[in-house]
Amino acid sequence: MHRLARYAHFMVRFTVLASGSKGNCTVVTGGNTRILVDAGLSCRELFRRMRLVDEDPTTLDAIIITHEHSDHVAGVAVTARKLGIPVYFTEGTYRAWIRWLSPRKQMTYAQWLDQCRKQAAARMAEADATAIEECDPEEAETSVEPGQSASAESSPAETDGPAPAKHAPEKDPTWLPSVQFFEAGKPLKIGDVLVSPFTIPHDAADPVGFVFQAEGVRMAVATDLGYIPPNVKAQLKAVDLLLLESNHDLEMLRDGPYPWSVKQRVLSRVGHLSNEAAATYLEAEYDGQATYVILGHLSESNNLPELARIAAERALSGRASLLANRLLLAAQHEPMSTICF
Repeated sequence: MHRLARYAHFMVRFTVLASGSKGNCTVVTGGNTRILVDAGLSCRELFRRMRLVDEDPTTLDAIIITHEHSDHVAGVAVTARKLGIPVYFTEGTYRAWIRWLSPRKQMTYAQWLDQCRKQAAARMAEADATAIEECDPEEAETSVEPGQSASAESSPAETDGPAPAKHAPEKDPTWLPSVQFFEAGKPLKIGDVLVSPFTIPHDAADPVGFVFQAEGVRMAVATDLGYIPPNVKAQLKAVDLLLLESNHDLEMLRDGPYPWSVKQRVLSRVGHLSNEAAATYLEAEYDGQATYVILGHLSESNNLPELARIAAERALSGRASLLANRLLLAAQHEPMSTICF
């Protein structure tokens, strides 16, 4: 019944619940469809933030994932299971997410050798037991549990049903109600929303950004990218809302607390977009058509909201107004007010 609990009129809505290195979630509503973009918060916190902005968690129809880093997927399994909704991944992202939740145990050569010996012994014991059953059927019959007939034991068709699943859903951290795959560069329809995924440069298995279109409104999500390549620039044209990464201030990052190896990763072409890089794009190549420009994924260690704002305001100088290029900042610890079209 909850799927019918919709707003009285159709509306396009965009709500950033969290944006930053500790968790990312956004709700996109178009027509009669509501999509959660990433689930980087716990299910409990995600639901709490949705209610803070008068969004009903039970009306979510699907979750779609940009990439497998924990700040984008930490709550995806619990949330999907709680609501019974599908999760959309690229195949590469799904495989990486499975590997992340199923870590491999490392062992020494001696441990590996001991494991091989135990497995061989188990196989020998199983073979011996099979041989006894084949050679002495009377003895095999005596192994039937008390109160159960030998004929019932030997007739699988008469059993009460199939064997239980090897892993019950609640025991398997990777179990999801439904998994749907998509590919970058191939638009897909989720209910009333047209989704156009595009490849982004980031150090993940198959990372993507999105343009969501509903009722003639186009909304773009482009965070977690080391730079803005031509394919991304093409996707970000003629959008009504742009969520763009403005992750770090270059001087704060260079002088900040991160190890040098992490600084190099952030600064790389598969890292994160700096205030300066975002401003350069907004000034030189952005077409200026969005009603809202939202700066997202701000680092708490290597950035300040005012530094990101000043850089973007300078870049948008002369183009910002009440009707176009309204500059907003997404936060880590509280949701933004819902944007409606």
